[in-house]
Amino acid sequence: MKLTKEKVFPIIISALKEDISSGDSTSSVLFEKDISLLAHIIAKEECVLAGMDAARWVFDVVDERIAFTPLYKDGDKVKKGKRIISVKGSAKNVLGAERTVLNFLGHLSGVATLTAEFAREVKGTGAKIYDTRKTIPGLRELEKYAVAIGGGFSYRVGLWDGIMIKGNHLESMRVKGEGLRVKAVGEAITAFKNRRYKNIEVEVENIAEFKQALEAGADIIMLDNMKIEEIKKVVKLRKGLKVILEASGGISLENIKKIAKTGVDRISIGRLTHSAPSIDFSLEI
Repeated sequence: MKLTKEKVFPIIISALKEDISSGDSTSSVLFEKDISLLAHIIAKEECVLAGMDAARWVFDVVDERIAFTPLYKDGDKVKKGKRIISVKGSAKNVLGAERTVLNFLGHLSGVATLTAEFAREVKGTGAKIYDTRKTIPGLRELEKYAVAIGGGFSYRVGLWDGIMIKGNHLESMRVKGEGLRVKAVGEAITAFKNRRYKNIEVEVENIAEFKQALEAGADIIMLDNMKIEEIKKVVKLRKGLKVILEASGGISLENIKKIAKTGVDRISIGRLTHSAPSIDFSLEI
């Protein structure tokens, strides 16, 4: 997955407008006669780096004359105290871009670092780490990029590019019609199969719903908050079939290895994007 200026620039413009607005009131007085400076961005903790292009583009938008020199690239594991970027140019403009640059680097490197931790826990099991749509509004493109940098994957970007029949879809169908939710599982999958959709994913909560999804021909079945023993039973029921199994809900660094060893193919984790701790970076003159 690659970031493009076309998609990222509107996000950058919005972030800069939020921070700078009509201008930097402090720098406009202190640097009425502007000066040139050399500054370095430093990692204050060990991390997997992500967001270097975003950082470059922030400086470009503020002042394309600022010389930007990357010392590492996205995906590199950076040790505490290392310089990752050098910039040279207008003091007023470098300082104007500073906080927005550090915010992007901190958040995206935090997402990449947390993803890498989860990916390390499942290494050798055959399971892959997937993100979700639980993203910060406006930052989805950047956050999913950071997940990929950390070794994770994405099933879909939004509602428009994939079929995922969630629990609330099933509950709504059950309210509309008659019968149990398990019946709605089969009806929902059949509706998409009849229209020749592919890669149909459905969320199930128990083994009865799983069996119904299997019988209806789901391509991907999400096991929502199932216990380890239930997941093991589901994996046995799937034996010999091509359907993809995805575990989701209540996933942590403490339990993910046990879940991965059950034989599921995917493990989706909302906290990769909505709760990743930000990495601390600083700009020093």
